[in-house]
Amino acid sequence: MQVRGRFKGRAVLVTGAAQGIGACTAAAFAAEGARVMLADTNAAFGERRRREIERAGGKAWFVRANVGSVPAVRRMVSAAVRRLGGLDILVNNVGIGSGTGLLKRKPADWQKVIDTNLGGAYHASQMAAPYLLRSKGSIVSIASSRALQSEADTEPYSASKGGILALTHSLAVTLSGKVRVNTVLPGWIDTTRWHYDGMKWDITPADHSQHPAGRVGVPEDIAAAVLFLCSSEAGFITGQKLVVDGGMTVKMQYLE
Repeated sequence: MQVRGRFKGRAVLVTGAAQGIGACTAAAFAAEGARVMLADTNAAFGERRRREIERAGGKAWFVRANVGSVPAVRRMVSAAVRRLGGLDILVNNVGIGSGTGLLKRKPADWQKVIDTNLGGAYHASQMAAPYLLRSKGSIVSIASSRALQSEADTEPYSASKGGILALTHSLAVTLSGKVRVNTVLPGWIDTTRWHYDGMKWDITPADHSQHPAGRVGVPEDIAAAVLFLCSSEAGFITGQKLVVDGGMTVKMQYLE
């Protein structure tokens, strides 16, 4: 990793940063000179990611946090501010699914997804807001193309990600003139290279070809969008949703 300077000295907090999109985004900020606090429930993977960033020349710290818990979010934000000396950017990346179908899903399954995905983004934004107001910073939340279209049995996940869209424009108005707030909606992203746990997707040529862009996405695609929205080039963009899905949500699908 060659450390550049687009975000030199900026203080960044990324949730869900041990693996996947969050890990790639944290590394991308560090590569641009930011000081990054990684937050995740998996301490072993989080510390491993932190060490990788530092070996590559970046500056990173790790805090264990379950954003579905309000006290944990409070501790996470406090740790980030203490370690980084303030806060310029918050990336709400955490996203979990229920793993069960509609007819078998328990109320607790629904609530856990809502509390983690939507509640976590809200509480982190609320608690980070005093520091972001001071720095005139940015919030970017990671939603999903599932906020716009669905597969079967994804109700909690889709609802939580749809809620992030509304949360984004509401926060943008509340914090107007001080903090810019946007959301990125990833489509099909192959996170294999950014996982430690052996997760692997068998991507076929047909999977790539159904995207107008000609391929399935990678975490770097999302990280680039997040960094753009946090940059000075996006200074006139707030309250918006940026769909990064290779065009999949605009392509009509027919069964042959």
